[in-house]
Amino acid sequence: MEEKIIKTEYSEVMQKSYIDYAMSVIVARALPDVRDGLKPVQRRTLYDMHELGIRYDRPYRKSARIVGDTMGKYHPHGDSSIYEALVVMAQDFKKGLPLVDGHGNFGNIEGDGAAAMRYTEARLARVTQEAFLADLDKDVVDFVPNFDETEKEPDVLPVKFPNLLVNGSEGIAVGMATSIPPHNLGEVIDAVKAYMKNESITTRELMRYVQGPDFPTGGIVTNKDELRAIYETGTGKIRIRGRVDVEKGKAGKVNVVISQIPYPMVGANIGKFLSDVAALAETKKTMDISDISNQSSKEGIRIVIELKKDADVEYFINMLYKKTRLEDTFGVNMLAIADGRPETMGLKEIIRANVEFQFQTATRKYENLLEKERNRREIQEGLIKACNVIDLIIEILRGSRDRAMAKACLVEGKTDGIQFKSRESAIMAQQLAFTENQANAILEMRLYKLIGLELEALIREHDETMANIYRYEDILERRDSMAQVIMNELDDIKRKFAGKRRTLIDNCAEAVFEEKKAEEMEVICMMDRFGYVKTIDVPTYERNREAAEAENRFVFRCKNTGKICLFTDKGQLYTVKVSDLPFGRFRDKGIPVDNVSNFDSAKEALLLATGQSELNLYRVIFVTRMAMMKVVDGGEFDVSKKTVAATKLQEGDKVVSVTVLDAQKNVILQSKDGCFLRFGVEEIPEKKKTALGVRGMHLGPGDEVEAVYYTTGASEETIPYKSRELVLNQIKAGKRDGKGVKVRG
Repeated sequence: MEEKIIKTEYSEVMQKSYIDYAMSVIVARALPDVRDGLKPVQRRTLYDMHELGIRYDRPYRKSARIVGDTMGKYHPHGDSSIYEALVVMAQDFKKGLPLVDGHGNFGNIEGDGAAAMRYTEARLARVTQEAFLADLDKDVVDFVPNFDETEKEPDVLPVKFPNLLVNGSEGIAVGMATSIPPHNLGEVIDAVKAYMKNESITTRELMRYVQGPDFPTGGIVTNKDELRAIYETGTGKIRIRGRVDVEKGKAGKVNVVISQIPYPMVGANIGKFLSDVAALAETKKTMDISDISNQSSKEGIRIVIELKKDADVEYFINMLYKKTRLEDTFGVNMLAIADGRPETMGLKEIIRANVEFQFQTATRKYENLLEKERNRREIQEGLIKACNVIDLIIEILRGSRDRAMAKACLVEGKTDGIQFKSRESAIMAQQLAFTENQANAILEMRLYKLIGLELEALIREHDETMANIYRYEDILERRDSMAQVIMNELDDIKRKFAGKRRTLIDNCAEAVFEEKKAEEMEVICMMDRFGYVKTIDVPTYERNREAAEAENRFVFRCKNTGKICLFTDKGQLYTVKVSDLPFGRFRDKGIPVDNVSNFDSAKEALLLATGQSELNLYRVIFVTRMAMMKVVDGGEFDVSKKTVAATKLQEGDKVVSVTVLDAQKNVILQSKDGCFLRFGVEEIPEKKKTALGVRGMHLGPGDEVEAVYYTTGASEETIPYKSRELVLNQIKAGKRDGKGVKVRG
């Protein structure tokens, strides 16, 4: 075969390939169809369960069997995505109307995952069987080939209500995402009926029926007046709070009980909420908490926060709304696949699309039923007519050589080769004109059908068939009749499956919370060599001074209302509020400083930690590896940002020492090659923090500053150097930018 080489731009190939990939993810994976509200993996899983006969009134089957069959026939994208979809459809805390009846551990509202698929079992929920799959055998939707064209699967399920609104949907595609909140089934059905009665109805009028989202976890939607704009545009933010009750506790205490949580808190965020409440107490943001307990069970959520006597309950509840996820937002983006492409739709558009779909499926359903009834009428009329001339038909059958000869006589009146008892019978036989279907039915008719009662039953069946034909023709010819049929089905679904609203829709004033200013006091901040930091009160420090200074790398005084400053070898300054640090006992461990600042101990080395109030009173000396030095006024580091550059560095340079200048008289620079230079600190000029500084020592090729020491007076100060003690005061004094003296070990 001759090779064919196509030359094209690489960028064009990449662009086309990425667009194809993006559209595949958007249409075939991540976004639901507006007609049935299902993503492909959900639709395929439900259809496979239907094909396997795992109905609501039959025994459960292993989830692994369902997942394996779905993956092998319809969804070849891995078992985890199929099982995850199956699990979510069975979780009543995520779906307003679960579509799968799960048996076993299917996870819980607190974030525990489902058991492995080999342990759990499932079957279709009754609503799924009756409202999603009931009419599949009536040719109401198109079937398309599966991925390897060995099976057929429905392009969409014939869902009888707007499932996209009832169960909502969440999904992330390429460049777009959908986030649709769940709604109350009864309210949605009422809105659909209102639209069918008046297609010019406005969104505002529809909201008389659909009050707002109805989350399975309950809660309170607090921005009722904003819902209209959200439902008109399909986008917006819904503010939702947990339901909080106040109960009397023991010994005059008060219990704040959370019985419903915001929908976004479902899962691991409940644990995060509990830790956030505990952190409020640990960081002294509130002193009112006496105890926290999670008493949730299968009966529902119950989180109890016990408050101390005389606690300001309203203030505490407002603090929970502001400082935890007890009040959260649900971002709405009602994006779905409509006519094969993604489209953001409002409430009315979704209902309109679903109603059009209902009329389409109803039309195909009743056309199919009408065709069957007409075929049945044809057979019934043939059998009734045959009963009237049954003697002649028996004579034809007895006189025919084979079935074909008898059938030709019944349909076309051909009597050639048939032996009749009389000439009159032959003449009557020539006048017969049954249809093909009638002739087949007559030839297959059993003798017991000749009984009088059977004939009467046949006539009654014919009357029923004619009534059905007239009814189906009326439904197909008159839109009002079809609409009434659809509404009757909706009423039946509402009666069987609708429940009470769980989420309260209201306009609530924004929670007002102002942090009570802590009484200013001096505390001691301590940081050990592992970077764990905490604060203690001054009396505790005084009692444990020696142990504190021996066990910690940095120990300094600061105000509890102030900040601490962290200087690193990369010339960065990180600030941390003292109020963010744990305040407690001397032997408390503290928390990693990385947790409360942007400082990353894995990437930078910490050189100095000190209080902001101390820096404002003094100056700071910087020394770099390339011997650049400067003095900076400490007030320059009183900044509002959490991270700023503390000094300017040349390329490849690092800070070796950052020191608060107090009583130091001399500075000694030690180089890697063993040169020491001593000179007075007054020789170091004061610069801005953005300046590079001046050279402090003339270094040889490949040499660099290794350490920096300071002396405060004439008293001898020594350091260990190689194999001996080096007296810093005895080092020959020099001038800044000198080479220093070589010290041998």
